[in-house]
Amino acid sequence: MQQRRLQGALSEPRGAETPGTAAETMAPAGAKRNILERLDAGEVVIGDGGFVIALEKRGYVKAGPWTPEAAAEYPEAVRQLHREFLRAGSNVMQTFTFYASDDKLENRGNTQRYTGQQINEAACDLAREVANEGDALVAGGVSQTPSFLSGKSEEDVKALFKKQIDVYVQKNVDFLIAEYFEHVEEAEWAVQVLKTTGKPVAATLCIGPEGDLNGVSPGDCAVKLVKAGADIVGVNCHFDPETCVKTVKLMKEGVEKAGLKAHYMSQPLAFHTPDCNRQGFIDLPEFPFALEPRILTRWEMQKYARDAYSTGIRYIGGCCGFEPYHIRAVSEELETERGFLPAGSEKHGSWGGGLMMHTKPWVRARARREYWEKLRPASGRPFCPSMSTPDGWRVTRGHADLMQQKEATSKEQLKVLIDKANQGN
Repeated sequence: MQQRRLQGALSEPRGAETPGTAAETMAPAGAKRNILERLDAGEVVIGDGGFVIALEKRGYVKAGPWTPEAAAEYPEAVRQLHREFLRAGSNVMQTFTFYASDDKLENRGNTQRYTGQQINEAACDLAREVANEGDALVAGGVSQTPSFLSGKSEEDVKALFKKQIDVYVQKNVDFLIAEYFEHVEEAEWAVQVLKTTGKPVAATLCIGPEGDLNGVSPGDCAVKLVKAGADIVGVNCHFDPETCVKTVKLMKEGVEKAGLKAHYMSQPLAFHTPDCNRQGFIDLPEFPFALEPRILTRWEMQKYARDAYSTGIRYIGGCCGFEPYHIRAVSEELETERGFLPAGSEKHGSWGGGLMMHTKPWVRARARREYWEKLRPASGRPFCPSMSTPDGWRVTRGHADLMQQKEATSKEQLKVLIDKANQGN
């Protein structure tokens, strides 16, 4: 039964490269139903996962700047990750253009061999190439900027977004996403620029139930984004699935109370964050190199998918920490709603069903839903706490500590920050 319901033909083994140039593999965006046609029809759209952290772990992204040079430097790595998410069930290939504005690419001594335009162009070509291997759409994205945090003008910030979307228009992406914004004001500016393209626009904030860093509630944030022109609103990153679903529910209530309409999306972390404050996981002492003990299991991801769907969210994906097997779990949980399983389920028995083939009898006994749903995983770290105390520097736009610079952080500047950390900020 499972084999018969797999989506499409299973991929053949591939080498490092696919024949044909990017230009040859580009297909017109109109060849597939667009994102709004799918959502308007009530379909579930499954996003992809967290490229930045996934590629950092694989050795293609530098932690700190978190910028996407790999799209131009190591295209085979980005292409392969796209393919793995497609096989896991993703309907959207997001261009690997997170933090690809010129000011971020040049921030704090981050030297470049490629221009922002070259990185954005390469990312678009890779996403389109893989999207054309299935029924997936391409989304081009913009993110918050160092310029906004430094207090620069609306005109300056919008110019950075405009430079990025010029590439997306040239490459004919299917829709646009303004993602990872801590301040709804900057997200509004991004949406206003993205709407000038005439393409569908999604907007996600990296906020929790407390709202953005200026204290604007999730409901009010959503209303502002819809009024700015966003067709789809929601949250991404900074918080775990449970928190993100709760936040989107608040956004949905705000939009409905205002008499407006929108579609809703959620792309949370794959890390448990019950101990986070308003800033989210970047305030956790484990960020970014010791987060692994917090990773959600595939079974917890199935619960996330069900909770999100029950809340009315129809664009369901992931952000930092999400690997292809997490997205496969989302796809499998929503098999009935979608009408098929992803190709990647060929190698995964439902609720551990493949364990019936295991040599050890006690492992075969685990081939059942009840076992995995009730399991309380141990960390194997007897002297570690279950939760942490997050930092609380409480700095936001315009604060001296957030002023950005092209020069590398000096030893003197770093010493000042370390002293503040030691003194409790």
